[in-house]
Amino acid sequence: MMPIKLLTIVEATTINAVAKTVLEFHQSARELSQEFADFPVVEGCVLTFDRQRGDQTSPGNFVKAARDLGLGVEIIPERRRFDLSVIPALRRIVDARRPDLVITNSVKSHFLMWRSRLWKKHAWVAFHHGYTDTDRKMRLYNRLDRWSLPHAHRLITVCQAFRQELAASTGVSIDSVSVQHNSIRRQPAVNAAEVEALRQRLGISGSERVVLSVGRLSREKAHLDLIQAFQLLRETNPEVPLKLILVGDGLERAHLEAAAESLGCKDRVIFTGQVSDVRPFYAMADVFALPSHSEGSPNVLLEAMAANVPVVATAVGGVPEMVHDNESALLVPSNDPPLLAAAIAMMLTDKDLAQRLGKNAATLVDTQHAPENYVRSLVEIYSEVIDHRAQDF
Repeated sequence: MMPIKLLTIVEATTINAVAKTVLEFHQSARELSQEFADFPVVEGCVLTFDRQRGDQTSPGNFVKAARDLGLGVEIIPERRRFDLSVIPALRRIVDARRPDLVITNSVKSHFLMWRSRLWKKHAWVAFHHGYTDTDRKMRLYNRLDRWSLPHAHRLITVCQAFRQELAASTGVSIDSVSVQHNSIRRQPAVNAAEVEALRQRLGISGSERVVLSVGRLSREKAHLDLIQAFQLLRETNPEVPLKLILVGDGLERAHLEAAAESLGCKDRVIFTGQVSDVRPFYAMADVFALPSHSEGSPNVLLEAMAANVPVVATAVGGVPEMVHDNESALLVPSNDPPLLAAAIAMMLTDKDLAQRLGKNAATLVDTQHAPENYVRSLVEIYSEVIDHRAQDF
């Protein structure tokens, strides 16, 4: 069986969500090819851009991790985000690498692939992970994608909600858009001593219950709704000692800290900043809260499910496709702190409910979101696109 050669364009120097997904795909694909003779070898190269160094000698975390995994790495210097002067270098690298398939992961890489006209010579799959910015930037991104994405040979997005939205905004046939939810690899269990050490470091007593949220502190993640819900929860359930932990960082942090102070719960809300290993936080949590206004196939939801943490989430984007209300999570409308508070209170006060939902969610991870399923599904799509393009040349 011939190997599949992939060149994946990833806009990352750190290991962000997209970079993590790309690395996990290649690791799982390698394991499958070693275990199953009928599974093809996937040869990978990642290409990224660098505004700071523009060289190969001082790599960021993503580049280092890719190299440690044995992937080829290409770095193109750039002066700004949409720097069209990178196109000649992009053409040279793609033509020299001669991949069976080029994969793009963002508005910028879609745009560069289109403007370079490389799609005329190379099979191209574009991933749509959703937009994290809103208002004026989102309108600009939608416009760029309307120009770029109709030229891709297949689009892949992370949920049915995005599939509908993508077809409507770009004019691409909905039949050309595949849906692939994210996957997660189960991690080793965290020992009790590590969890206790974390509680002590954060000043959380053994009697205090922990509400956890993990993610970038940006407006669409709606942490302000969660802080408001948390204060309502404290007022309606004063007998339950509580702490809210927000793991992550972002532009909204100062605003959120000010909101916690104005609501009178500053001493009960812990901002940890960016954390490299979130496993002890999940192990410590009584409830995981995902209050977002917009989501695709959130990795943090999968992490909480895999850690057997009961989940309260807003029913937005792909979340209702991943968990079902009162079966594997409690789902509430977005922009409704009182309902969010009520759902968290149910999880904290109904032990049987919390255990049932947590167990069901963990089972879903094993049956529907295992890395093997994810990789096999993607390789099937990639092979189909490659074969179809080969007939055109």
